[in-house]
Amino acid sequence: MKIAIIDSGIHAGHPHVGDVAGAIHFTGDGVGPDPVDRLGHGTAVAGAIREKAPHADLFAVKVFDRRLSAQIGAILRALEWCREEHMDIVNLSLGTENPEHRAPLEAALQGNGVIVSAAAMLPGSLPGVVGVEADESCPRDRFRERDGVFLASPYPRPIPGVPPESNLHGVSFAVANMTGIVAAALSNSPRAELWSTLLRML
Repeated sequence: MKIAIIDSGIHAGHPHVGDVAGAIHFTGDGVGPDPVDRLGHGTAVAGAIREKAPHADLFAVKVFDRRLSAQIGAILRALEWCREEHMDIVNLSLGTENPEHRAPLEAALQGNGVIVSAAAMLPGSLPGVVGVEADESCPRDRFRERDGVFLASPYPRPIPGVPPESNLHGVSFAVANMTGIVAAALSNSPRAELWSTLLRML
């Protein structure tokens, strides 16, 4: 199972993450194999996924560097890379509300792996994408479904001694928790049956 995490990079060897199978960056410095996570966001996302998909190969696809902001071109190049590298799942804990980005995102998703993203934005609101919303009442290892949108916990993997509300949290981690659940579903069924498998898991 190959899972691409389009985010701020991943600290390889972090105790919540372990090994990273590969890394590439599409940031203001160009393209290259820079996995350094200067924000901690991508590492926390990876930890939430690793918790539920312990044997998956995680790939750091870096589009954020020193702030949680990226140009649409970087996101499109990242998605193209995911398609070329045959990623099974793409965790996209980000999105855009610009309607002009719809067509290029639709093109970038064609032939790609399963995309998991925030439901309230593009590409999470597109057909075929696993759109996710945060639900604080949802346990971290469970999910709910409402009108075609999946609801998951907005909290990452706990840090001992740190209250959940003091840790990073939000829809990014709802997406990450759902990505881990999707990975578990895909490990037991073909992609064509993903939606029915998820609904059986409710």
